[in-house]
Amino acid sequence: MASAAGSSNVMLAIHEKKTTPTDLYRPLRLYIASAYSEREAAAADDDLSAVRDLRAAVEQPSLPDPSSLEQRRDALLAYARALALVEPRFPISPDRAHVHSLTFTWHDAFKGNKKCALASIHLEKAAVLFNLGAVYSQIALAADRSTDVGIRTACGAFQSAAGAFAWLRESGVAAKVVAAGATTVDVTPECAGMLEKLMLAQAQECFFEKVIAGGKPPALCSKVARQVGIFYEEAYAALSAPPLSQHFDKTWVSHVQLKAAQFYADACYRYSLDLHEKEEIAEEIARLKIGMSALADAKKAAKGVAAQLLDSVNKLESNMKTNLERAMKENDRVYLMRVPAAGSLGALPAASLVKPTSLAEVLDASKERLFSSLVPDGSMKALSKYTEMVDNIIRTQAEKLQQASEITRVRLKEMDLPDSILSLEGSITLPVDLKEDVEAVQISGGPAGLESELQQLRDLRRVNQELLVQTEELLQKEANEDAQFRTQFGSRWTRPQSSTLTKNIQDRLNLFAANLKKAADSDSLIERGVKESYPLMSILDKRPIESALPSISRPIMSLDGNEDAIVGALKQSLRQLEFLGAQRAGLEDMLKEMKRKDDILPKLMAGVGSHDDLFKKEIAKYDSICAEIADNIVAQEQLLLQIQVSGHT
Repeated sequence: MASAAGSSNVMLAIHEKKTTPTDLYRPLRLYIASAYSEREAAAADDDLSAVRDLRAAVEQPSLPDPSSLEQRRDALLAYARALALVEPRFPISPDRAHVHSLTFTWHDAFKGNKKCALASIHLEKAAVLFNLGAVYSQIALAADRSTDVGIRTACGAFQSAAGAFAWLRESGVAAKVVAAGATTVDVTPECAGMLEKLMLAQAQECFFEKVIAGGKPPALCSKVARQVGIFYEEAYAALSAPPLSQHFDKTWVSHVQLKAAQFYADACYRYSLDLHEKEEIAEEIARLKIGMSALADAKKAAKGVAAQLLDSVNKLESNMKTNLERAMKENDRVYLMRVPAAGSLGALPAASLVKPTSLAEVLDASKERLFSSLVPDGSMKALSKYTEMVDNIIRTQAEKLQQASEITRVRLKEMDLPDSILSLEGSITLPVDLKEDVEAVQISGGPAGLESELQQLRDLRRVNQELLVQTEELLQKEANEDAQFRTQFGSRWTRPQSSTLTKNIQDRLNLFAANLKKAADSDSLIERGVKESYPLMSILDKRPIESALPSISRPIMSLDGNEDAIVGALKQSLRQLEFLGAQRAGLEDMLKEMKRKDDILPKLMAGVGSHDDLFKKEIAKYDSICAEIADNIVAQEQLLLQIQVSGHT
């Protein structure tokens, strides 16, 4: 514990936990060599050295000057990120002794004679987070709160300290330390929660100093002061309950208790100033009495608190006493109001202006490269699960896109679009691919050339059939000879049976026979199809092929004069359909590109929460494209209905 006063109010800072030197290099290297390979261990040498150096930096005591404190903060953050990468790769826990000879020892920050030694990565992480909160509190205390810059620095650092203690509690690290074995009280969830409230109280107190110095209205000052008091009250309640009740120095507890009363009283005092301005003298008297009573009770219990804090409390008490005497005189002489009972008054309003700063960004290790080549089976399985989730999205969306394109094709074909419009305009042309196919057929002799191709197919089928029969006859001949010699020579004929020797050949022969039969059936279907379609295929002899395409004549007389408008609207709708089709192709490409770039392994290996939470967050990246696909399909359906209505008009 440390205390200082950059302004009129004394605040507390937390001392860091002390540790004993620990060699990380050797145990981690031995584990890599045994769990992976000596080659991997050698490749990880630089990373192992880096972790060892980060741990060594944390072992050194910090210096009190501001620049040293900031360097200390950065060293703790760097080591915390390194631990996030060590945890999933190295099983360091009492019940999983895969990393041998690695024990972390940390002393209690509030009772240095108590310590905990555990083979637990959770103890190491908890201690580092605790020390991070402690250093942030020291940075806050070192700031000169008599200046605007200093008060902002202090307020921000106290909120970051609250964030560190909140992370220690909310991430489950503190609970895991307790579950891992006997530990010191300072890294329990209860202590982390108490320190979080204490840091928030001091951050809010910075705001109180700011609004007072800025001459803000009494009602606002009262709300800010009340919230300071609430935070201190919550910290004091935690200090008064197990396991913290017998752990802290009495002067420290007295400080928190007196602060809680001071700011409750100050809130009453500021509130009473506002009441006086409104001439609500009776409630002013009641509020002042309540605040002074709370101060008197707290002063009786306060033992060993800083003289400066007592001076501040006494000054507040004196101001309240002066105002109370003035108000009582005014009430007796002028207002003659009945002073309400304390129990009949509502709670004082409070305004919270602070919250724990999230350390998620500064503790995020997903961009760090330590041990990136070491990926345990569990992480690979988790990655595989995520990849399967992504693949399912890609597959589902691709099916929707393809189905939408097919629906467009079928529906337009049913309505003879766009061919009927092109035919009406006499400008119908074949698609390039189709035209090239037609030209290829014409070069090959047109429909008549197909007959020679089919004859060649029949000749090949006949040759294959003859080869098959010849091979079967040779095998049968060999089998007959084997049977004859086996009868003639009996036991002296020691050669394996023919059926055994030729089994593989016979199996392949059966396969060829089956394939030939299928091919013959397929050829028959093709021949029949060609024969049936021959009259229609005769147009392939026309040159140019477009001369064979049908056309529609416009009516000699227009009945209502709006045919052009209808055709124009249909053409516009068809262009919009074409645009939607191009958009779908682009969306499918975007999905595939997003999947290609979607590498969550670094986040998976550096994660502090559950895999499911990470998956839920990462898979949400695809929501916007999925929504665009859904919108595209809805727009297409509406457009097709519109075209159908226009076509019937």
